[in-house]
Amino acid sequence: AQNNRQEKEAVCDFYISRENAADNGNGKRGFRDYIKIVEGYKVKRKTTLRVNTLKSTFQDVLKIFDQDGITYSTVDFFQEALIFENKNEYDLSKLSLFENGEIYLQSLSSMIPPLCLDVDASSHILDMCAAPGSKTTLLAALTDNKACITACEMNPLRAEKLKYNIAKQGCKKVTVLVNDARRLDEFFSFEKILLDAPCSGSGTLSLEDNKVFTYFNEKLILKSCKTQKELLKKGFAHLKKGGTLIYSTCSILQEENEDVVLEALKGKNYVIENIDIKDRYLHPLPCKIKGALLVMPNEYYEGFFICKIKKC
Repeated sequence: AQNNRQEKEAVCDFYISRENAADNGNGKRGFRDYIKIVEGYKVKRKTTLRVNTLKSTFQDVLKIFDQDGITYSTVDFFQEALIFENKNEYDLSKLSLFENGEIYLQSLSSMIPPLCLDVDASSHILDMCAAPGSKTTLLAALTDNKACITACEMNPLRAEKLKYNIAKQGCKKVTVLVNDARRLDEFFSFEKILLDAPCSGSGTLSLEDNKVFTYFNEKLILKSCKTQKELLKKGFAHLKKGGTLIYSTCSILQEENEDVVLEALKGKNYVIENIDIKDRYLHPLPCKIKGALLVMPNEYYEGFFICKIKKC
């Protein structure tokens, strides 16, 4: 019990000190929010996946789960997503459905950014930080393999994982660039851009990990903020007028989210569009930017930030 109190106090003190150092405006969180965040760090998250509609149908996959006696529940905001109470990722990865690429293990929070991009078959899409390919392959599925997708990944090893997942999921019109998106050639322009930026991972922390504060620290946060601003400025420069850019992170720190958007796009002509995602298990946190979504970590969702930006 003493250790649990110390864990809560350590994380609450960390967040309170950081958030109070910033101008939170209407997005200021209360002590109860911090307690709930810490509780979210203590629970084990449910296993979730989505059906890959490029290779199967939702009903066909459900029939196989029913035949095998595998229980699941659905999600309000996305009909291809499923939650499993009594199966872990290892169990599901042994199924032929997984081996054949008919299902893809993915967190519910990670599914939200591609869904908010409003893509269709005619879209020209840039995924700026694409590996391992969860969001890239979802974008391909949402457009029935008809949209042209450019997927950037600067790390060669991660780029190989990206290519593997693209092939396994049956994605056909994806071009992988092994390149830092911050160095894209100027002639590129896109109507739809997804920037799921590298971050501190503050929305995915687990207090079961005894080493959590060895890698989650001030240095990582400052490095992430610098990279995030550079990527967002670059992405906005490549976005066509009237186009949409989704900026997302798996962090719940204001300095990696709202502050990055407001600072990187200062003086630019844009509007923030409302994200209307609702689910019985999803609980938003207060957010400084009206229309953006900040997801509280819990047993179903990772902590996540999603902001929908339209270039005027």
